[in-house]
Amino acid sequence: MDLPRVAGGVAVELPREDPDPGDLRRSSRFVTFEGGEGAGKSSQMAGVAGRLRGLGVEVVTTREPGGCQMAERIRELVVGGGPGAFDPRAEWLLMLAARIEHLRAVIRPALARGSWVLCDRFSGSTVAYQGYGRGLDLAWMGEVHRFVQEGLEPDRVILLDVDPEVGLGRALGANRFERESSGFHRRVRAGFLAMAGADPERWRVVDAHADKAVVAEAVWRAVVMS
Repeated sequence: MDLPRVAGGVAVELPREDPDPGDLRRSSRFVTFEGGEGAGKSSQMAGVAGRLRGLGVEVVTTREPGGCQMAERIRELVVGGGPGAFDPRAEWLLMLAARIEHLRAVIRPALARGSWVLCDRFSGSTVAYQGYGRGLDLAWMGEVHRFVQEGLEPDRVILLDVDPEVGLGRALGANRFERESSGFHRRVRAGFLAMAGADPERWRVVDAHADKAVVAEAVWRAVVMS
């Protein structure tokens, strides 16, 4: 699927100057970072968090699955083992159980006190991996996600898009998703791009093949520009 990119081609016209730091401090925002294995989500999220903190913005960084004690215990279970370790339905429901605890313990309290929340993976990854990747029913998943999240959706979703072969070459092979077939990873990428294409108001697609500095600037502007 051909989508305009923020890096390696501009998806939206973003101002060249950063917004007023006071504007960034005045309201909370929930930003999620999505993408396939080896896309660079964690490092890019850390870079954005550092820049925001440098402007005096309170930032909470977290991840899925995980982010709180109970959810991290579920993470240990769900990312371990090899391909085929779980029925796809069980895998998905474990992800959602972790999300419920994560929302309760970390995300909602942080947003309520006015913090920015930056999250490495959220519902986009669940739909891409367990929906497009595993073949679970997307409409059914959507209904359950609305129940689990109680209407909470990210204000902005940053999709770091990378060819699966490139991303897997960067990855460490430390979790079972990285050891899935190339076909699985192609379906996951297609799912991410389909979601981005269907919701261009919230999603920004960043070409993660570009130079790291170029990607970092594109990600920053996609996060802070409305």
